[in-house]
Amino acid sequence: MDHHSSIFVAGHRGLVGSAICRKLRQEGYTRLITRTRAEADLRNRAEVDSLFASTRPEFVFLAAAKVGGILANTTYPAEFLYDNLQIQTNVIDAASRHATTKLLFLGSSCIYPKLAPQPIKEDYLLTGPLEPTNQWYAIAKIAGIKMAQAYRQQYGFRVISLMPTNLYGPGDNFDLANSHVLPALMRKFDEAAAARTPEVVIWGTGSPRREFLHVDDLADAALFLMRNYDSAEIVNVGTGEDLTIVELAHTIKRVVGYEGRLRFDTSKPDGTPRKLLDVSRLAELGWKARIRLEDGLRETYEWYRKHRPALA
Repeated sequence: MDHHSSIFVAGHRGLVGSAICRKLRQEGYTRLITRTRAEADLRNRAEVDSLFASTRPEFVFLAAAKVGGILANTTYPAEFLYDNLQIQTNVIDAASRHATTKLLFLGSSCIYPKLAPQPIKEDYLLTGPLEPTNQWYAIAKIAGIKMAQAYRQQYGFRVISLMPTNLYGPGDNFDLANSHVLPALMRKFDEAAAARTPEVVIWGTGSPRREFLHVDDLADAALFLMRNYDSAEIVNVGTGEDLTIVELAHTIKRVVGYEGRLRFDTSKPDGTPRKLLDVSRLAELGWKARIRLEDGLRETYEWYRKHRPALA
């Protein structure tokens, strides 16, 4: 992939896609292809085929997906399964048929068993039951991995699959109804600080451990692997470090400047007890995350404050 290559970033408006676009432009790639849902609905096979026939992208970053936290997954299981299956099926197939040189598929750490040994190695895929609260999304992403491997095996199509850990950063979803834990906590603390609310309620016990990767680090890893990796084996992308939800809450509380109490609602689900990725495969390839969590949180909070009126 050189600076004159045509590159389609699917899902360019999302957290991951927008970060990948920023990174590509910073690195001097100028021929970026992007489409909104109104311009090309990736769930529609005919529209995807038309897009690839007219633009002929040489490289594809498949970052488009329907994503959300526990509440969203529980409320819309059919959409999480159907939409993600359709998007990845249509894009991978069209890319293969229209002579795309290489495609990068973005999976998720939720593909691994709920009680997988920690840290989670890539080899643990399909070795145990999934976490029930996001199984629909996980099943779709597992199907995407297997489709990528099948197209490589049968057609020689070069697809690589990345499994990022929990992501955060500028452009995140701060809607309390369907966001992930980190942006949800950030918004809760910000609103509580403004309203001088004495306490903030947090779902679950606070004991689960989670790993968080700044989305700009993911974009850097994605470009690195697109340039330097070409295998059917999936690759974990993370920091290799985790913390409890209690620790995360106190860190975000400090960044936001909220001075009230925390109350954990233990009637709500915790999700997977721990989810830390083994990133030794990625480290051996020569890449490591660089953005410290608290630094990344401060940058994300500044972005949130700047865009807060539009997010209300």
